[in-house]
Amino acid sequence: MSAGPRAAGQRDEISFGKAGDGPPSAERGQPASAAGPPSTTGPASTAGPAITTSGLTKRFRGGQLAVNGIGLAVPHGSVYGFLGPNGSGKTTTIRMLLGLVHPTSGSHQLLGVPMPAGTNTVLSRVGSLVEGPAFYSQLSGRANLARCDAADRTADPRTADARIASALDRVGLLSAARKHYRAYSLGMKQRLAIAAGLLRPRELLILDEPTNGLDPQGTREVRSLIRDIATEGTTVFVSSHLLAEVEQICSHVGVMRTGKLVFQGTLDELRSRGAARILVRTAQPAQAAEVLADYGLQDVRTAENEASAQLGGQLPEEICSRLVHADVPVAGLETPRPSLEDLFVELTGEGFHVDG
Repeated sequence: MSAGPRAAGQRDEISFGKAGDGPPSAERGQPASAAGPPSTTGPASTAGPAITTSGLTKRFRGGQLAVNGIGLAVPHGSVYGFLGPNGSGKTTTIRMLLGLVHPTSGSHQLLGVPMPAGTNTVLSRVGSLVEGPAFYSQLSGRANLARCDAADRTADPRTADARIASALDRVGLLSAARKHYRAYSLGMKQRLAIAAGLLRPRELLILDEPTNGLDPQGTREVRSLIRDIATEGTTVFVSSHLLAEVEQICSHVGVMRTGKLVFQGTLDELRSRGAARILVRTAQPAQAAEVLADYGLQDVRTAENEASAQLGGQLPEEICSRLVHADVPVAGLETPRPSLEDLFVELTGEGFHVDG
């Protein structure tokens, strides 16, 4: 984003089309003449995935392979959590998606438009926040958004005031519009950055660690805002390293490990990956473990007053019956599945922050 002299510490945040590009292109399957101006009521419906990549790869000078042949498929209308430890390639992937970094190889599409050929037509339909907000501290929230809007050469200056007020209202900052940016809390700064991405109707919103560094209240504010935006039909692609964030706001998830996409699917599909176990609470764990092993169960473990094993395809009630017939006292019987934390550790080999 360019808006006159760059503020200290300014990072790329919002990508726009160039002058003369005209309104965003029509949806696939429609003639260009039918596209008309962008809707002011919300994002247009889009067939197919909002984001697709094929073999997307980035190798930096010096040989570092930051992203290794990933294939994303982000469903339209989803809240897609892009999860992984620090250094796993999340931000590099986002920067490639937005055209801020050129991929070494591979291809990708945003809203069905091949990139980078379609950069000028599609990025006006995409809002983004990359690597944290950066605005002019001496200007108000409204004045900062006005500079962002002026940088978008496809935006109509005649509607700027109304669109800025609408964006501030959507993120709950209308009452603080005239307050200097330096007086904003961290949560307010993040919400202002999201507002910059909503100055025009967006079909896709890409957010890089939007709750990073926020206190619990700011984190709740941003998560609530993301949920509200998603309910309006906008596809939200959000990177995170917080399991709580993914569980609370995301419908789909992609997991990165050292540049590779090691899982992609719905949260339910991720949970179903874990093998169910049977957990027997008993005063005789050694004897219970022997019964489980004799029954053919795998990965038998014992701990104080309990024994467990992989359930496989066996029926818990049949196992309970065998324990009772072997005179093993059963105080309790459970069939737990691995937690999301366990599954992520299994996928990435690293621990994650559980709390937000």
